[in-house]
Amino acid sequence: MGVCDANEQSARGRKTSPMTNPRVPNVAGINPTIPAPPHTASVEQLTAVQDRLTGWISDLTTLHDLTERLTRSAGLDDALDEVLSAGAALVGARRGLLALAPADGLGPERTIGLGLGRADLGQIETVPRSSSSYTRLLDGLGPSAPSDPPGQSAQSTEPGTPDSQTSDARSPARTPSGTGPLGGPPTARPGIAHPDIALDVRLAPRHREVAARLGFGASYSVPLTTHTGIRVGAAVWLYDEPAEPDARQRHLLDLYTRCATEELARQLELTRARRAVATVCEELLPQRLPRVPGVRLAVRHRTGPHGGGDWYDALPLPEGALGLAVGGVTGSGPGTVAAMGRLRASLRAYAVMEGEDPVAVLSDLELLLRLTDPARSATALFGYAEPGRRRMVLAGAGHCPPLVTGYGRTEYVETTLSAPLGMLACWEAPSVEVKLRPGDTLLLYSDGLLHRTGEGVDRASARLLASVADAPPEARDDPEALIDHVLGEVLPGGRDRAGGREDVVLLAARF
Repeated sequence: MGVCDANEQSARGRKTSPMTNPRVPNVAGINPTIPAPPHTASVEQLTAVQDRLTGWISDLTTLHDLTERLTRSAGLDDALDEVLSAGAALVGARRGLLALAPADGLGPERTIGLGLGRADLGQIETVPRSSSSYTRLLDGLGPSAPSDPPGQSAQSTEPGTPDSQTSDARSPARTPSGTGPLGGPPTARPGIAHPDIALDVRLAPRHREVAARLGFGASYSVPLTTHTGIRVGAAVWLYDEPAEPDARQRHLLDLYTRCATEELARQLELTRARRAVATVCEELLPQRLPRVPGVRLAVRHRTGPHGGGDWYDALPLPEGALGLAVGGVTGSGPGTVAAMGRLRASLRAYAVMEGEDPVAVLSDLELLLRLTDPARSATALFGYAEPGRRRMVLAGAGHCPPLVTGYGRTEYVETTLSAPLGMLACWEAPSVEVKLRPGDTLLLYSDGLLHRTGEGVDRASARLLASVADAPPEARDDPEALIDHVLGEVLPGGRDRAGGREDVVLLAARF
């Protein structure tokens, strides 16, 4: 055998058998040349991760539910109550108070309590404001008071505790990992904690005295500031025993108050806008009722939240006469209020010139409305009263008929049916003369009084008639008492208060 044959047999002997070292295929992107990592995750670690994820989902669900409830608030007062209650649930407190104090000073300003009465809030107000961190927050004073040295925590410690163990309540609440419980950034807004008020010697004696009298041992407060840095107010939650919210509770409260403050700011602006419209509407109406011999007047006016167009007027006319008017402009909002003001001012001018003829007054008013504001329509009722002759002449344009009540009678005055102003090319309807007896009272009202009952016009009119007929004798002799009685019977449960969807006007004239 030659040398070449021997070398070939030797090479064949060194060839690896496929059965002794099988080839691993490249499956699903796995590189067979890289060894598999060792299994390091234990069952306990996986369970801990799952528990943490479950906690995050639970926290997010809680925040979602609380913010959703807040967005369903009926108004600013309801929103304030909701924020205070939700914050108490998040930090585990039973009582608290929230002070609404906008930084621009335009109001409204108010303080509400949770589990605290008016007397309790009054006692808290007696605490010196420079000595308490949470009252300093309520007043919106930025710098620390002299009782809190700069850089020192507002969170008290028991005597003998090293300063190094004192956590700064003004610093962000952090978890050991430096992130919030939901994995986001740490809490950025300061919260001021007094975990043990009785042992905090830096607080004023009056502060500790009030806390002991009201029975709370700790407090935690946060400012309510929008994302643009505008302060709305502050909230404080009170603990019955020495306590302090942990990092998770602080973080959840911070996330909630961020959203809640924006909602409170929105409700605040809405409240201001409604108040401004209501103020303008009231300023466009008579500031006081006139004094006319032989007549006693009383009126109630409630403006809807969007600013309605219902109005009234009572003006003395020549020769001892009296002009009475009620009406309403269709629509709501500032434009409707402005149109109402123009209509009322025009009616006053026409009444002075030709008030003894109510039909002429309403005809001129209809022509003016059609020429100056053709897109609107309005209702009106005008009466020219002569108290000395116990006589009144009425004319109506699509308005509710007045009601007359006295000794032995309570009935509606049958005015002529007519379309509202601005609905016809030329308005004109005959007037009605009413004979008044001594002691009679004439009630003029807007359709909002009937609409707020939530019933049909027929049933609401019957309710109004019954309430007047059933008025006690002392109410019949006093128009103020009669109006209050009628509103209490027709609109029970406070539905006559401002804030209802419909304007309410009720004008009473007793001869």
